[in-house]
Amino acid sequence: MIKIWAKVMIKDKIIKQVMYESIDNFSDDTFYLHVSEICHRLDLPTPIVLAMHTKHFVHYNNCTFKKRDFVETIDFEKLNLENIRLS
Repeated sequence: MIKIWAKVMIKDKIIKQVMYESIDNFSDDTFYLHVSEICHRLDLPTPIVLAMHTKHFVHYNNCTFKKRDFVETIDFEKLNLENIRLS
């Protein structure tokens, strides 16, 4: 099971957030699917998920997507994903 707290931020203030839970176990291969579902729930475009993002999420239990990680124009500074369930 995976549990992720997703926060959309402007100047270190949370403007949107969602608590995402999935019964699927986390793996590097499914990380993009989780990010895509989180963005769908927040009504955001899905960012480009690089190996760096996955590595940060696995090793540090969080990752940040900035404006440069999105193909579409966004009206926020960053999307932060934090692993809540450590298993």
